[in-house]
Amino acid sequence: MNKIVKYILIGVLVLGALWAAVFFIKSNSKSAITYDTSQPFTSSIEKKTVATGKVVPEDEIEIKPQISGIIEEIYLEEGAKVKAGDLIAVIKVVPNEQSLNQASGRVRNAELALNNAKIEYDRNKALFDKGVISSQDFNNLQLTYNQAQQELQNARADYQIIRRGSAGGSSSANTNIRATVDGTILEIPVEVGDQVIQSNNFNDGTTIASIADLGKMIFEGKVDEGEVGKLKVGTPLKISLGAVEDVELDAKLKFIAPKGIEETGAVQFKIEGDVEEKDDIFIRAGYSANASIVLEKKDSILVIPEALLQFDKETDKPYVEVAVGSVEEQKFERKDIETGISDGVNVEVISGLTKEDKVKHWNKTEPIKKGDEETETE
Repeated sequence: MNKIVKYILIGVLVLGALWAAVFFIKSNSKSAITYDTSQPFTSSIEKKTVATGKVVPEDEIEIKPQISGIIEEIYLEEGAKVKAGDLIAVIKVVPNEQSLNQASGRVRNAELALNNAKIEYDRNKALFDKGVISSQDFNNLQLTYNQAQQELQNARADYQIIRRGSAGGSSSANTNIRATVDGTILEIPVEVGDQVIQSNNFNDGTTIASIADLGKMIFEGKVDEGEVGKLKVGTPLKISLGAVEDVELDAKLKFIAPKGIEETGAVQFKIEGDVEEKDDIFIRAGYSANASIVLEKKDSILVIPEALLQFDKETDKPYVEVAVGSVEEQKFERKDIETGISDGVNVEVISGLTKEDKVKHWNKTEPIKKGDEETETE
């Protein structure tokens, strides 16, 4: 009986030891780690940049007055289409009191001079008719009389210009503000009653209205100095408007600034491109826009995902790891490669790989152990 109990205890201990050993081995064993692979493939790569800017009219004309005064009437509104010569506004002349007084005094002096010249002329004409004075003396008196008449006309004209804005007494010549080109009125920055200043050599003058042809629009933007060297006049652009969704307009680069402007520590160069408008889309002046520019493009080249690249810590040269034998063996070797252009997703492989190579992914696949899975389920 004691032997039987003894054997039973020994058997229980042995079974317990075996179970503990199996449990220990199972719980501490690691599943095999596998790596996915990809093969190089043929594709096209476009290296692009985006220039931010806006769409504006190619030519914008500012209408300025030829005389100072006060806006008396405005006949058109912003957005109205006009032809050259259309009346936009009228200015009421407010003469300077001092200038007006001086002009009036000049008229009075001219009248006095003319009266005196006329008296001399009439007296000497009678003497000339009687043969008392020579023809030369009479001609000099006649010239003086004619000059006095002209001086009076000039003085009166100056007086009318100062008083009414026109030498003819009608102010329509200078006080009527008319469109000088065909187009659309973009802005009228003045209101009735505003005082305006004439344009001259010392002052730009007050802008009454700005007019532009909205059928001829251009893109104005800026690019970084690191990319401007890759641009050429004639490069195609794709314009996307911030105010119009899902619409792209074609454009062609026509201007690259020869001088850059430093902004927030970076040098920017201005560019311009002619926009090809669509009949079903109305483009307003000043729309914010982005221009997609293809800096470099290659077709039918060997590429791999850029995420597969690794870089040597010492030389900073790119390399990948390629499967040796079957993928199931999970054996890889390093291969140095030469890369070309990249679009941020795929990168060109110039040398070092073929289409048959299987390139290692760095996102490893590690199956979940059964024991862990049960624990997570619980």
